[in-house]
Amino acid sequence: MRSIWNGAISFGLVSIPIKLVNATESHSISFRQIHLADGGRIRYRKVCELDGEEVPGAEIGKGYEEADGSVVPITEEDLAQLPLATAKTIEIMSFVPAEEIDPLQMDAAYYLAANGATAAKPYTLLREALKRSRKVAIAKFALRGRERLGMLRVVDDVIAMHGLLWPDEIRAPEGVAPDVEVTVRDAELDLADALMATLGEVELESLRDDYRDAVEAMIAAKAGGAFEPAEATVEPAGGQVIDLMAALEKSVRAAKASRGEGGAAVAADADTEADTEAGAEAGAEAGAGAGAEVTPMRRRSGAGRKTAAAPKAVGGKKSTAASAKKTATAASKKKTATSATSSTAKSGAAKPGTNKSTSAASAKKTGTKKAGSKVAGTTAAGTATGAKKAAAAPRKRASA
Repeated sequence: MRSIWNGAISFGLVSIPIKLVNATESHSISFRQIHLADGGRIRYRKVCELDGEEVPGAEIGKGYEEADGSVVPITEEDLAQLPLATAKTIEIMSFVPAEEIDPLQMDAAYYLAANGATAAKPYTLLREALKRSRKVAIAKFALRGRERLGMLRVVDDVIAMHGLLWPDEIRAPEGVAPDVEVTVRDAELDLADALMATLGEVELESLRDDYRDAVEAMIAAKAGGAFEPAEATVEPAGGQVIDLMAALEKSVRAAKASRGEGGAAVAADADTEADTEAGAEAGAEAGAGAGAEVTPMRRRSGAGRKTAAAPKAVGGKKSTAASAKKTATAASKKKTATSATSSTAKSGAAKPGTNKSTSAASAKKTGTKKAGSKVAGTTAAGTATGAKKAAAAPRKRASA
């Protein structure tokens, strides 16, 4: 790898000659600006705004523009005379635990290579000291015309240096956090923990830039003349999540399914309150807006909840009352018919002089009443005839 800077690491009185090499590279696809009419390249020319003439690189220098628009020329000799101790030296200032470095300060990364055989021993000494101390070194160095802050750490068997932003270059996150008060429940945290555990870890080497792959395939297809543009499928933009519990549960199920784990069971504590709290929160947030407190509905222990069927919204009471009235009328008619049949049977058996054949016919007709309304009418007629004959029997005895 080509070095971009040569110098030395200053470790107390120890000097370690090193070469600075870029540790990262960009794989992003770059495009050129072209003239759509003929495909010609669009290039920029450096033109002096005073005379309108193009200026060659040898005649271009540096200048600092002040607030009033005036420019102060700055030459390379002016910069070289500045007392910059780190112009060719990476000066180690202190050693601190790695967790004290805010990742927001991280900038470009470099590898530090030992420059020559004489640098191998002190280079290895610093590397092993960093390993054993489990700390990182904070240093200052100069690169591309300015002094920078750096952090040295060990990567495999190499000392790597991360450029760090100066503390005053980190902006305070004012006005970024939500400005409403939100309450997060333990059940929601349990589901979030379950989702994190289900997603697990990933090997960073397995991740790919799918967009870059698609662009490369599109370029190859267009170059070969076989490109057919297809309608892009754009996922809808995410809106406000109302049912947070349901979304978390669905995410856990989807993550487990993608990992081939089958069932979608979640943590027991979270599952106990998931359904009730999700329903209560959805209704409350839809009506009250963001930041509203929601009182969760606790699920009773035992089997699932029973839900009573609601009556119809229109005419529900009338139809229910009519049905009850109809049922009561039918029961009353049935009771009356049964009473009549019983009294008829008793009157037929009470008279000792009643014709036996008439009584038998009456009893038979009374028994068949249960078969239907038509048979019941016939039975009533037979019963009336039997009653007439029973009344005529005393008169015959008297005339005899």
